[in-house]
Amino acid sequence: MGKGTDKLYITHSEWASEDAFSASRGSGASSKAAAIASGATFKRLPYNFCAVSLQPFTHPVCASDGTIFDLSHILPWLKKHGTNPVTGAPLKSSDLIKLTLAKNEEGEYVDPVTYKVFTDNTHIVALKTTGNVFAYDTVERLNIKGKMWRDLVSDEEFTRADIITLQDPQNVASRDLSRFKYLQDGVSTSTPEHEGERAGASVNLKAMGSSAKVLKAREAVEKSRRERQDPNRNPALHPKTTAVTPSSIARIPQKPTTARSDHALPHNAAQHTTGKAAASFTSTGLTPHTSGERATLTEEEYLLKPRRVKNKGYARISTNVGDLNVELQTEYAPRAVWNFVKLAQKGYYDGVDFHRNIRNFMIQGGDPTGTGKGGESIWGKPFGDELDGPLTHDARGVISMANKGKNTNTSQFFITYRPTPHLNHKHTIFGHVVGGLPTLSLLENSPVSSSSSAENRPSPPLTITSITIFVDPFADFLAREGQMAAEDRRKKDADEGVGKGEEQIVTWTGRRVRRGTVSEGRGRDGDGEIDREGGEGGERGGVGKYLRQAAVAGDAATSTAAVSAEDQSFLREEGDGMGEPPRKKAKAAAGGGGGGGFGNFDNW
Repeated sequence: MGKGTDKLYITHSEWASEDAFSASRGSGASSKAAAIASGATFKRLPYNFCAVSLQPFTHPVCASDGTIFDLSHILPWLKKHGTNPVTGAPLKSSDLIKLTLAKNEEGEYVDPVTYKVFTDNTHIVALKTTGNVFAYDTVERLNIKGKMWRDLVSDEEFTRADIITLQDPQNVASRDLSRFKYLQDGVSTSTPEHEGERAGASVNLKAMGSSAKVLKAREAVEKSRRERQDPNRNPALHPKTTAVTPSSIARIPQKPTTARSDHALPHNAAQHTTGKAAASFTSTGLTPHTSGERATLTEEEYLLKPRRVKNKGYARISTNVGDLNVELQTEYAPRAVWNFVKLAQKGYYDGVDFHRNIRNFMIQGGDPTGTGKGGESIWGKPFGDELDGPLTHDARGVISMANKGKNTNTSQFFITYRPTPHLNHKHTIFGHVVGGLPTLSLLENSPVSSSSSAENRPSPPLTITSITIFVDPFADFLAREGQMAAEDRRKKDADEGVGKGEEQIVTWTGRRVRRGTVSEGRGRDGDGEIDREGGEGGERGGVGKYLRQAAVAGDAATSTAAVSAEDQSFLREEGDGMGEPPRKKAKAAAGGGGGGGFGNFDNW
């Protein structure tokens, strides 16, 4: 089986030889190796990349051959060369076609009809007349086979010749970078502005993560060394500074990193999720969602939760016989109070008559039609009862919602003249009269019609001239919440400002060092040195006499070996600058002798 042998197997060298046919190498292995060595490997440009800048496009346009460019990069090229950078054919800016690509919620380019995500293996086409981009499968099924030559998005007519292929997975040569003419010729695509930016650009330390700390430490050490070697430097200008050591540079607050970032929930976050994860899991027509995000309540839904708004409201009901001052119980009937306040603020009750008045029972109104069968809530439909709570019809002047049965509250309400316990847990109580009891007596003693068709109707009419809201409990609650949120932000900012000095005593290596204030990792002159402060009388912070002694010993060692410490690698973790604390003396045994708590046993 082997080559020239009777072995029953083939070795790896035999498989990899030039005349072998294997899955890994095959015939002509040497020619393939030569091609790879010469750099003639195939490199395909992604569909969402500009053919000039070789970067993802933001304002896509295309030529008639389907080559995609970014408008901000192709226009300078056309102004300078006037040719297609890929093919070398003449090209004008008027020949460019603006492309319109649809995106999903994740920011991925998708087909605007089927919402399938575009990939490097998707057959993508564009319509020359409109510039809309589709998957070829969509155009083939709905336009070509259906013989419906209208744009599926804008409904404009087009022909088969207007279909431009942007990416064909069966023809990858059109996206082969090795065939781009300007790359073969070595022509630069940078504009003079780009060249100027590159010439004056520096390293963006903010984008380098933890490596930026290393570079800052290196720069600080080098700058400090150069200034010490400067013969014109006056050391008297820095009497309280010491040499910079790697452990004292870049004292940046370290925040614990977790695998999951917990964002602060908004104040109006609901107890349930949005349901997008479950819906996208069971439906292919929705954008996939993998996280269960909390739903957000509207301002109305947030405020109308029972027992959330405990502020009481106050209003005045003005009638043609006097005024009634009422207190609104927002805590136990927020929906009824919201309905009453909003209707009163829009003038819904102005000029409405009380259509029912029964002595020693109640007076009812709030129906603009005056028949007792009309009225509409602020939501345009009946709302539910709010019967949970301690409120009962146990006194004169209780204000409740009138209804035609369970959960049929609209705009009508009534005011009781005496306790009516038989109405408990049947009508929503949302207030009671706190002022104007003589007016309530006048309403009760007003004459009513005796006709059977208008029984218990006041005659002459009793009219609500207006309702004035003195205290809107919901607006008051929102104002108080805003003040509390602002106060919390101020306290948080103040706490962060106070704790900043405590956080800065942790080095970028994670080790804690002795106290000291650092001005952005450098001295007050910005020369790579730090100011030594802390403690009373110039002493550093410490616990116990041993730490203070060790700190003094550490200062002496640092002052004598400052230059040698700088030459060490700043990647090595530095010590705390504290010497070994002195050992405690062993306690003497009660029986004499030393050596431990049991004494000396040499004489036994």
